[in-house]
Amino acid sequence: MDIKEQVREFVTSNFYVADPKMLTAETSLLGQGVIDSTGVLEIISFIGDTFGIKVEDSEMLPDNLDSIEKIAGFVSRKMS
Repeated sequence: MDIKEQVREFVTSNFYVADPKMLTAETSLLGQGVIDSTGVLEIISFIGDTFGIKVEDSEMLPDNLDSIEKIAGFVSRKMS
């Protein structure tokens, strides 16, 4: 399973998504109400546990964490 698939699986398993088929890789998780500030912390914990990556306070930005695509890209950058 690639990074994007793992993130999608985590999001759809741990947060309410009315129709998972409508959740694209680019859907704003915050903007669509899929996650809130507590959800961001859960995603950060998931990233650490799953990929062994520490997310610094300065990296907790929508540019890194607001969609499946952005999370996968962030994880890929941190792993390289």
